[in-house]
Amino acid sequence: MASHSNLSSFLSPPPSSSSSSPKSYLHPLNLSQTRFLPNGYTRTNSNSPPPRFICSAGQTGFFSKLGRLIKEKAKSDVEKIFSGFSKTRENLSVIDELLMMWNLSDTDKVLDELEEALLVSDFGPKITFKIVDSLREDILSGKLKSGSEIKEALKKFVLDLLTSKQGNKSELQLGFRKPAVIMIVGVNGGGKTTSLGKLAFRLKKEGVKILMAAGDTFRAAAGDQLEIWAERTGSEIVMPENDKAKASAVLSQAVKRGKQEGFDLVLCDTSGRLHTNFDLMEELITCKKSLGKVVAGAPNEILLVLDGTTGLNMLPQAREFNGVSFISEKLSAALVVGITGLILTKLDGSARGGCVVSVVDELGIPIKFVGVGEGVEDLQPFDAQAFVDAIFS
Repeated sequence: MASHSNLSSFLSPPPSSSSSSPKSYLHPLNLSQTRFLPNGYTRTNSNSPPPRFICSAGQTGFFSKLGRLIKEKAKSDVEKIFSGFSKTRENLSVIDELLMMWNLSDTDKVLDELEEALLVSDFGPKITFKIVDSLREDILSGKLKSGSEIKEALKKFVLDLLTSKQGNKSELQLGFRKPAVIMIVGVNGGGKTTSLGKLAFRLKKEGVKILMAAGDTFRAAAGDQLEIWAERTGSEIVMPENDKAKASAVLSQAVKRGKQEGFDLVLCDTSGRLHTNFDLMEELITCKKSLGKVVAGAPNEILLVLDGTTGLNMLPQAREFNGVSFISEKLSAALVVGITGLILTKLDGSARGGCVVSVVDELGIPIKFVGVGEGVEDLQPFDAQAFVDAIFS
């Protein structure tokens, strides 16, 4: 399924090369906070070829169509999910061995060992006990009479939990006004900037015109890293003017430019921070408010990046990152970031994939994407059915 043909009804033809000169096109911007990267899809070089498609603002339905298309492509690429959860699947393979020779007299022993396998894979006590209790009840009532039936009941329990909690919220909710704005937040080392770059790569393939905003003003290498991703994905980028630039100013400048130049999406990187650091959390709220002043309703998504190798240890971090209270000598306040979705990274290097289920159940925040490899295409939209099939093969 070609992306351009699928989105052609939502895309307008490129403007003629004579419509405006580079200088007049850039004139409304405050160039002091903007660095431009030349690429084959921008107007920074008058000799650059025009893009094949430009998404015109005001065309409703583009983002909903985009979300469905990304999901469809993910379903056709399930082998990445399957291979990405190989270590978790290996941990849980003992379940097949337990159920292969199952009989009613061994029920308690088998369920005890199944419980242990789920806990080792970081399903967490709460979910694990729910699963085991449900299976025991159905076995003793005669509903489940064979090992294969128990296996299917286990898979159905996990799938039903994920789908009931996630609903259709696992798709990006980008509204109808352009540019849509996504903020990427998280702690240092979780894969925040890399996830932003991979997300840009995926969306760019679907014809989305992307502007990146280097809002990580604390880590010196963050801007350079994002510049590399901008070049790699054919996106443009707004950089801080100097080392003292405020993140909120960089992000608001990027969104202003996004409006003026007809970008479809602005991807905003932010500084890594601990939820216990009041000043940094307060800055995140300031960034969020500054975006809303430029485009009503922005940001459309605030995605929290969590390191999957930490397993259940990510739960307290995510819970408090979403809404944390601070009491200090100067201020007592509750700061609600308002996380709308999660990106779980590095799951391919972990045997603790069961944490996905606990995250969804405990937090009620939908998982939007999972990182299942180091490749640029290994940030996959989360699909509950593909996940269940991958860990319980």
